[in-house]
Amino acid sequence: MATTDIPAPIVPATSISTDSSNKLRLGALTALVIGSMVGSGVFSLPQNMAVGAGPLAIIIGWGITAVGMLALVFVYQSLATRKPTLEAGPYAYAKAGFGPFVGFNAAWGYWISAWVGNVSYAVIVFSALSYFYPSFGDGNTWQAVLGASVLLWVIHFLIMAGVRQAAVVNTVVTIAKIAPIVLFVGIVAVAFKVEVWSLDFTGLGDASLGTIMTQVKSTMLVTLWVFIGIEGASVFSARAERRKDIATATVLGFFSCLALYALVSLLSLGVLSQPELAALKNPSMAGVLEAIVGPWGAILINLALVVSVIGAFLSWTLLAAEVPHVAGKDGTMPKFFGHENKRGVPSNSLLITNLLVQAFLIITLFAQSTYQALFYIASVAILVPYIFSGAYAAKLAITGESFGSGENRSGALIIGIVATIYGLWLVYAAGLAYLFMCAMLYAPGIILYIWARRENQARLFHPVEAVLAVALVAIGFYAAYEMWTGAVSAL
Repeated sequence: MATTDIPAPIVPATSISTDSSNKLRLGALTALVIGSMVGSGVFSLPQNMAVGAGPLAIIIGWGITAVGMLALVFVYQSLATRKPTLEAGPYAYAKAGFGPFVGFNAAWGYWISAWVGNVSYAVIVFSALSYFYPSFGDGNTWQAVLGASVLLWVIHFLIMAGVRQAAVVNTVVTIAKIAPIVLFVGIVAVAFKVEVWSLDFTGLGDASLGTIMTQVKSTMLVTLWVFIGIEGASVFSARAERRKDIATATVLGFFSCLALYALVSLLSLGVLSQPELAALKNPSMAGVLEAIVGPWGAILINLALVVSVIGAFLSWTLLAAEVPHVAGKDGTMPKFFGHENKRGVPSNSLLITNLLVQAFLIITLFAQSTYQALFYIASVAILVPYIFSGAYAAKLAITGESFGSGENRSGALIIGIVATIYGLWLVYAAGLAYLFMCAMLYAPGIILYIWARRENQARLFHPVEAVLAVALVAIGFYAAYEMWTGAVSAL
């Protein structure tokens, strides 16, 4: 579907924060990618993976993730160079390829994933601090919520001082949090025991884990969660000093994190058995290291997690504010999201984002929401922009748009199809409860979509879009009913 009925075109690269002093170089872009991905997930990987799978299924899960996420990396690498005028990555690609309503939902889903993910970061950082201050509990006591709220608004005002300044802080924090993870991998590699790793290698000895396929499915949202952020450089494409740095930063970030993640989860299975890992309190890396070197190992990992999550919190607050900001500037979301302060910071978008994070922090106090439930919701919410990014890459390869005469398109087509299938597979693996929760979060966005369309005096829906909107609202109401009655529960 064409998007020409929107008066304001997609914002070109030169229209956002054109001040060269606010541009991001390769190092900062790479740090944003790594900083966005390496948050709390890696520190909980041993337990999160082992709770539903044995070593064989975990290896298969990493294999599927490596192929799927690498395809997505190549999608963002290709689109960054083939479509240089499209800003804010996943959102812009969905809109350009499939029309304004799909584009809006990609922006909306990305935004939901970002700020719900930030809630999960706030929960896990104070869960880690409970090692030192037990009153923080699992990160959802009133003391933890109060501390998380203070952290939230400190980060808010840091970003308000300028995106470039915040990115510099993020680069320093990224280096600080990678060092303990590399140390962990080195120590665990030395302590690794093949006999422990091979004990019940298939996981079939534990009937509660289910079949190999069931075990593999249980790993999918965990592996997705730790890779969310791979598109970070694409989201900040308008702020990149050089366009080619976007692709380089994405590839560097992916391979660095893939190596760390696989080593952390697989080597841990050679220190503690699957049932022992599954029983650990998160951050489970602390329990693994403590089993090898004693209490100082747990202290190191808990402190490292606090540093890491604060860095990821900063990265994702930047990302969360950027997508609705660009969507507000080009008419897909209401115009007030597009406002910038004199430092080029998307101030309205940032404020609304952090108010939502604050509201959900308070909800966790009463709903006793766990870190794992929150990151599952964040993972499922981001699948819409990921799926449509892959589909757009495949569409360009089919139509030949942006390809030179005689240029081979088959490789680009395969990569786009693989990325799309991977996203659809994750939707299946997520399960009904989290799909319902996301439907409830997606449905209210239609109000803002209609608001934006009326502001721009544009047609509200094409026929197919109208059907999609009605279906989304219907599923959202049904999901709310099912959760109200207790038939389905995600939190």
